[in-house]
Amino acid sequence: MDSETDPHAGQPLVQAGPAPRSAAATLVLVHGRGGDAEDMLDLYAALDLEKLAAVAPQAAENTWYPHSFQAPLSANQPWLDSALGRIKWLVDELISGGVPAHKIALLGFSQGACLVAEFVVRNPRRYGGVMALTGGLIGPPGTERSYIGSLEGTPVFLGTSDPDAHVPVERVEETSQVLTDLGAVVELRRYPGMAHTVNEDELSACRNLLQNLMELPDSTRDEISKPEEKDL
Repeated sequence: MDSETDPHAGQPLVQAGPAPRSAAATLVLVHGRGGDAEDMLDLYAALDLEKLAAVAPQAAENTWYPHSFQAPLSANQPWLDSALGRIKWLVDELISGGVPAHKIALLGFSQGACLVAEFVVRNPRRYGGVMALTGGLIGPPGTERSYIGSLEGTPVFLGTSDPDAHVPVERVEETSQVLTDLGAVVELRRYPGMAHTVNEDELSACRNLLQNLMELPDSTRDEISKPEEKDL
């Protein structure tokens, strides 16, 4: 496919930390609209987990898709399919390189959070963790959310400003329910009055999730009791 039909193919990847195969776990970081992969390595540095590998893909023209995540799905093509395909390619490469799927976590912010959420519901399996910071499933209100498969207890953290100028809280709540229905263990935290950013409480929640993941043996899948929703 060429750059018109698959715009994100062949875009750069940036990495930090140990090599994924020798790391305690691997984190895929997905940047937001107007950001870049290097921005996400700043977030990785803030997590301060030295045994964690990080891989961040770069979007073409610094955006994964051109219009709102609530636009009709067709309006964001072929960019959206290309973006989802790029994340799938990266996850598949990690697995083929010796990283178990349940040792791979995904973290996205804003547009990246939307992409991460959409990717895991379309490709459900037991991941090491999913963290979507101010984002939700893609598509206009009323989009049918029928997916085949299970997330098999994957721990998920959703954090969102409330209200947010770009992401309605109702969409984050819908995303939480869809992920729960697919078998994820979801924690949702709302932050009244927070700007469109990542705060220290979200960083702490992500760090805790990743620390728990890193402590698991490669052959073990964790059993985590469901946390309650938390308003902050």
